[in-house]
Amino acid sequence: MALEKSHKLLIGLGVAAALLIGKLFVIQLVDDKYKINASNNSMLYDIIYPTRGVIYDRRGNILVGNKVAYDILVTPKEVQAFDTLMLADILNVEPDFIREKMAEYARNKRRIGYQSMVMIKQMPAETYMQFAEVQYKFPGFKGQVRSIRDYPFNAGGNLLGYVTEVDQDYLRRHPGEYRPGDYAGKTGIEAAREKELRGEKGYHIYLRNSHGQIEASYQDGEFDKEAVPGKDIITTIDADLQHYGQVLMQNKVGSVVAIEPKTGEILALVSSPGIDVDKLAEINKYYNQLVQDPYRPMNNRAVQGFYPPGSVFKLVNGLIGLQEGTLQSGSLFPCAHGYTLGDHRPGCHGHKSPINLDEAIMMSCNSYFTFALRDILESPKYADIGEAMDHWNAYVQSFGFGHKLGSDFPSETGGSIPSAKTYNRLYGKGWWKFPTIKSISIGQGEVTVTPMQIANLAATVANRGWYIIPHIVKESEGVEIEDKFKERQYTLVDTTQFKKVIHGMWMAVNGGPGSGGTATSVAVAGLDICGKTGTAQNPRGADNSVFICFAPKDNPKIAVAAYIENAGFGATWAAPIASLLVEKYLTGETNRPAMEQRILDGNLMSRVKKD
Repeated sequence: MALEKSHKLLIGLGVAAALLIGKLFVIQLVDDKYKINASNNSMLYDIIYPTRGVIYDRRGNILVGNKVAYDILVTPKEVQAFDTLMLADILNVEPDFIREKMAEYARNKRRIGYQSMVMIKQMPAETYMQFAEVQYKFPGFKGQVRSIRDYPFNAGGNLLGYVTEVDQDYLRRHPGEYRPGDYAGKTGIEAAREKELRGEKGYHIYLRNSHGQIEASYQDGEFDKEAVPGKDIITTIDADLQHYGQVLMQNKVGSVVAIEPKTGEILALVSSPGIDVDKLAEINKYYNQLVQDPYRPMNNRAVQGFYPPGSVFKLVNGLIGLQEGTLQSGSLFPCAHGYTLGDHRPGCHGHKSPINLDEAIMMSCNSYFTFALRDILESPKYADIGEAMDHWNAYVQSFGFGHKLGSDFPSETGGSIPSAKTYNRLYGKGWWKFPTIKSISIGQGEVTVTPMQIANLAATVANRGWYIIPHIVKESEGVEIEDKFKERQYTLVDTTQFKKVIHGMWMAVNGGPGSGGTATSVAVAGLDICGKTGTAQNPRGADNSVFICFAPKDNPKIAVAAYIENAGFGATWAAPIASLLVEKYLTGETNRPAMEQRILDGNLMSRVKKD
């Protein structure tokens, strides 16, 4: 029995020894990172900021690069008595600026602790070098070299977005990812691809003594971490086309969006007036000025503007009628300067009557498409107009309207498409009929869209019934795009129906027998542009000018939407701008100098009612 107890005791001592040795092994060899954490109070982490990723256009042009910036940092707990006047003279600032900053740090010393605060940002290189020579005289002050954004190509401030210092709200929404003084993309591509572009911060670890002074590198830098540069982003944007679109849109309010139909890649996305790239690198300096500008340059109209689509929406109603069987290509409807039934009469310009679908598209007849929608909503296949309305809504939604398209561009909005519920709320169930809502037949009333959505409509018709969700980033090394940007989205209208409206769009630009189309002034020989004009009523002033198009007719390479506020007829301003963009993209140049000069000279800003 005694031997058995002795044996058990030896086993117990052996197990205890093994556990102790194992624990020592973990402490000494495996768990160094925990020793670092346990010693945090005696250590200083000197952050190394990574170089932010470069943004390229589809052809390899740099849209956003980096350049060196110099900051002055101060660690208040390490500051000793210093000559304020001397430091102010070296840094080229007022002495009171330094005094106020030090007083601010003193008031917040508990919160700041041993943090280094940025006192002066982006100082000139010469000033930084002067400070570096005498830095030893000012304990607690140090210089920091970091990269800031550089814009070698003027291609879309609203598109690219800006990088700025994070605020407390941003820190709360991204716990553990940033600290005060860090920078992040706030809008545009910079925000959409912040995680890839920002890279990973590194650090050097230094030991402090009991007085908070730095003594040496911790374990000879064994646990230092190198910064990882941000990933480069290749966009779908054509920088030359983007720049040309901006030039055409100078002194005009609105937007232009160009898409490659077969891929959904956004070739140009112009919002005017917008943010000039010269202001992006110093956005804080210009922020209040931009926010207070009555023309709202911070607002990206291409994806955030809510507009009535006007007559370009007639294509959707025509296609739905063809699919429903209530409309045929040869269907004839009259037009006596407008819709003639009852007292409800949307007007129309003078043209031949009656007309078929091709001619109605070519001449943009209001009456024709009012009859077309009436026959859809009063079809005997539906129990009542409410049921027909909801089927119509589903058709329209399948074209990408009434909801966000799901682009990878931030801040996209969705517009609105009415349903039976909409009109039951507005008028009461059973108290509305087709004459009540007839304005939606020509893209007015309760229908609102974004310019990106009508550009997507042009791409959908160009593809004969499908689209790929518009996107702005191309897949490249280390950067993936979601599968949804590779998949076809089909409308509820059969693909065979689309060719029946495409010929009418071709006639609108290139002319038809016996009558000219609404956009024949923008035809370009050999390009086979297919288009549709729109003149959208605007409660805030003159009508908006709208035009969508694609080219060439077969195997289209580009689809464009131009939406110009308070500019009148679609053929007057929107159509020339869109067609010049198409010509530039397909041929590399433009050969219509008179038209181009008229657009460049045009100033429509005074027509717009400012907020």
